[in-house]
Amino acid sequence: MKKINLVYILLIATIFSCKESSNVVKSEKKIAKIDSVTVKKHLYTLASDDMEGRMTGTPGIEKAAKYIENEFKRIGLSTYDTLKNYRQTFTFTDRRSNKEITTSNIIGILEGKSKKDEIVIVSAHYDHLGIRKKEGQLDSIYNGANDDASGVTGVLALAEYFKTKGANERTILFVAFTGEELGLIGSTHFGKGIDASKFVAGINLEMIGKVPSFGPNTAWLTGFERSDFGKIIQKNLVGSGYQLFPDPYKKFNLFFRSDNASLARLGVPSHTFSTTPIDVDKDYHQASDEAETLNMTVITQTIQAVAKGTESIINAKDTPTRVVLKEGK
Repeated sequence: MKKINLVYILLIATIFSCKESSNVVKSEKKIAKIDSVTVKKHLYTLASDDMEGRMTGTPGIEKAAKYIENEFKRIGLSTYDTLKNYRQTFTFTDRRSNKEITTSNIIGILEGKSKKDEIVIVSAHYDHLGIRKKEGQLDSIYNGANDDASGVTGVLALAEYFKTKGANERTILFVAFTGEELGLIGSTHFGKGIDASKFVAGINLEMIGKVPSFGPNTAWLTGFERSDFGKIIQKNLVGSGYQLFPDPYKKFNLFFRSDNASLARLGVPSHTFSTTPIDVDKDYHQASDEAETLNMTVITQTIQAVAKGTESIINAKDTPTRVVLKEGK
């Protein structure tokens, strides 16, 4: 009788122990973070020689597209609008070669909680210059690590961060644009099919892999004076140790040279974050734009700053003023 009771007691204890263990596992919540290990993985993959410089319309950019698609799927993003997958595929005629090229924007969506019809877009372009053989030049692959594998890395890291956090009141659209180097082809195509009034802000990342002229823990923003988007970011970064400055390179007309311009022309307060001292950058549009030339700490801290700086916009506490362009300027 005593033996039976002992067995019974042990059995009950085991059941309760298993239940408690199960509850512990269920209660564990993944912490939303942006870490340098993940950042490095994305960057080195996208800027590898295997991607062959990611020229629009080539097998190289197709490899990059598949990588981004797989990451969107792993993270758990939904597909956009009526698309059956993450690809917005279209055909255009390249004005330089006069050839027809079929290519895709890669789009994933994280639906908002209370204001799902208000959209914030986080973007970067995943194309670059491909393979260009020049006499006397040993390296012919233009890897585009800073331009703009670094930006796409930011898009992927932010997608995972906000998905894990699960607190976005507004819908977030994560987009890797194609054809930027050929004249903002992908973002222009995307802009033709949207209701711009639903887009609250555009967060574009371009060349975020080097220490800016302002020093460590800083970035600059194109078109700072065209809306109060930048001031909102500055306010949110107070006390973080990170600072955002207006674009110091006005003569380069950078506001209109990245994908943010396609949405800004529709009135969306869409701006580009960058850290690169573009006036002295020796690797810009060169074969030397390799992953090894970039600073993982700079990229990681910049992505973290973008997450913190844009949080009040994503959570619907702040709404940037619209961009008004006069005669296309």
